[in-house]
Amino acid sequence: MRDRHPSVSGSFYEADPAALESRIKWCFLHKVGPGKLPSKPVSSERKICALISPHAGYIYSGPVAAHGFFEVSKEPPPDTVVLIGPNHTGMGAAVSVWEGGDWLTPLGRVRVDQDVSRSIATSGAAEPDSDAHEYEHSVEVQIPFLQYVFGSGFRIVPICMMLQDFETSRELGEAIAAAVRGRSALLIASTDFSHYVPYKSAYARDSLVIEEILGMNPKGVEEVVRSKEITMCGPGPVMAVMAASLALGADRCRKLCYATSGDTSGPKGDVVGYGSFSIEFK
Repeated sequence: MRDRHPSVSGSFYEADPAALESRIKWCFLHKVGPGKLPSKPVSSERKICALISPHAGYIYSGPVAAHGFFEVSKEPPPDTVVLIGPNHTGMGAAVSVWEGGDWLTPLGRVRVDQDVSRSIATSGAAEPDSDAHEYEHSVEVQIPFLQYVFGSGFRIVPICMMLQDFETSRELGEAIAAAVRGRSALLIASTDFSHYVPYKSAYARDSLVIEEILGMNPKGVEEVVRSKEITMCGPGPVMAVMAASLALGADRCRKLCYATSGDTSGPKGDVVGYGSFSIEFK
């Protein structure tokens, strides 16, 4: 099985390991970020079932993403991380689960949980496929954060969604829940919110989707995105993670941070919205 090499190192994030670690620390310490670096776990049990995390270049979305990774750093590391991102390239299957070899980043090698991958593929909710993942950044950019926080002891299950309607997302979410039930697993939905809209419009429009996310209403996410024509690129991963979390018994969602590229690094003309959320067990 061939390994998956980085596609966006050197562009979305630094290719040099030391520079990448420095950038990740910058994300945590940024004024929009948590303001401090992760430390050792402070809890002996895991309460967080899932994160919703952005996936732009680290200088833009990294400080927002850092909030979610800061929260999971307080808990024991999961054994498996299921990562679901949208398909920006148009390559591969409608819903693709990676069943190939390890994933590499400048911070090292991450193994794939073949058992969970096969279980999801066997369910029919996703198709074993590598083409969709070849140049896709939405899953890749989450992994260096995971390596920084958890080290090298976890495994991943990368999933890429081209088809993002509610029924497809629900079926995928239920398949993920069945595959990880009884395991120590963390789910991550990778998405950005409104793309290239005025600063105030991003906050106003994205708040409509955020209301549905906080209400744990995946169908509502689809309805708002479609009816209000919100240019959110990953509603499918978000709905899938919400469906999986509900099936696993997690029904509380917290907003950790919402900000835009205008808040982190860029001008406040046309911006992209980013959100970080945790879905938790009571």
